[in-house]
Amino acid sequence: MNRKMTALVLGNGAYPNNELANATNDAEDMSEKLSDFGFSVIKLKDATKKSIDESVNSFRDNLNSNDIGLFYFAGHGMQIEGENYITAVDSDFKSEIDAKYSSYPLNKIIEIMEKSKNKTNIIILDACRNNPYLRAWNRDPSLDGLAPVYAPKGTIIAYSTSPGEVASDGSKSNGAYTEALLQHIAVPDVPIEDMFKRVRNSLSVVTKGQQTSWEHTSLSGDFFFNLSLGSSIDIYSNEAISDELFHIDSAKLMHSEIKDLKSHNWYSQNPVAAKLTAEFLNDADDDAVFVLGRNIYQAACGSARDLSSYISRFRERTTNLHAKTRKALLDGMIFEIFFNSKGQIRDSFKTSKFNSVFEFQKYSEFNDSFTFISDVLSTYQSRFYAIPGKSREVSIDVSTKVNDKGEYKVLGVHFSGHNILRPDEDFSLYEEDNGGIPYEGIRGSALERRISEELLIPSHKLKINYDFEYEPKAKLLFPYGHTVAK
Repeated sequence: MNRKMTALVLGNGAYPNNELANATNDAEDMSEKLSDFGFSVIKLKDATKKSIDESVNSFRDNLNSNDIGLFYFAGHGMQIEGENYITAVDSDFKSEIDAKYSSYPLNKIIEIMEKSKNKTNIIILDACRNNPYLRAWNRDPSLDGLAPVYAPKGTIIAYSTSPGEVASDGSKSNGAYTEALLQHIAVPDVPIEDMFKRVRNSLSVVTKGQQTSWEHTSLSGDFFFNLSLGSSIDIYSNEAISDELFHIDSAKLMHSEIKDLKSHNWYSQNPVAAKLTAEFLNDADDDAVFVLGRNIYQAACGSARDLSSYISRFRERTTNLHAKTRKALLDGMIFEIFFNSKGQIRDSFKTSKFNSVFEFQKYSEFNDSFTFISDVLSTYQSRFYAIPGKSREVSIDVSTKVNDKGEYKVLGVHFSGHNILRPDEDFSLYEEDNGGIPYEGIRGSALERRISEELLIPSHKLKINYDFEYEPKAKLLFPYGHTVAK
């Protein structure tokens, strides 16, 4: 479930007198998509040969500590004497010899990936775009594009064109090939070879048959860019993970209670809390208990008071449950914080009872539930500063400035030396219209709770350091419309 993946993404468009409009857009969009899948990404745009070399060296180090390696390039590529080269923005195109020694050899990247310790390598080359420099050399047209390269064991190499063809830079914001790739790469549970077939079909339609992508592969196992939770979680059914699909059958144990919790009616929800006895829960199947836990949490977030109390007293209320039943109930409650009814990670996490639930991380008897959620969320590590459920403590530094009234204005919230305090997406428009950043008064204890919930780091795992003598009742001034959420 926990896939360790690294990528080097390179997009070069700022070539002298021959700029490509979309190559850097392609790199930007691919980086974002790969990060969503759990890749740690080195992103490089409009790179010189020196900066490519430096980034490849960093990538080489990463490959040895990851299972999956991916290299993506958008820009001008070329073959010289049967060898393929990735061109830099400072490549010298006066002659083939100059271009050869001022560009980066693709074979070097392939060999580095082949000899690293990772298991699977993916190379994607949107690199055969029309290059007028090559035409000036009066070469045979068959030498346009890249030369065929056979993939080493455990590698797939994907080309945007067949040999001798030229790739389209695209009429939109992406090259034609990358546009098709972005369209299909996020479809869940599609093996990589099938995904590239879908890309080839879409590309043919978009280019009216003028461009045919192709691949060399020596993969021995399946790889999926987007592995759905239903495929990666094997202890609960797809219907429990995507609980909008969970069929309510009133004849089955606990289904009527789940229906009541889903009603969004306090008068139906609150009485369920009194029914959650060991005698009642221990006979239910794990899927039903998991879905029950999800809906207990959502009802509590909707201000169902008795369900909020049940969560607060969860440890004592569940003492007599079977260990497996107790885990399924807590798994469901934790899962609901991060995932919606379709089994997709939420755009905005449901955090109003976050600390109430994560308080139980203090107790070793609940370790399995927090291991479960940290394993699931590791696929989405780009969404977090620290993956929830892990046992590590996190230290945050708050920097302030005293105004002329003696009040402390929060200037920054620092994680690992970086200020992560930023405006919400819509706040820049507010700031433009109103001539500056307004501040709102907030108690220190409320600020700490807010930081905890936005960072998804429980209060007992979060150490906040201040640059003044702090008291929980102290009033601070916090910039309006700002957040520390990732």
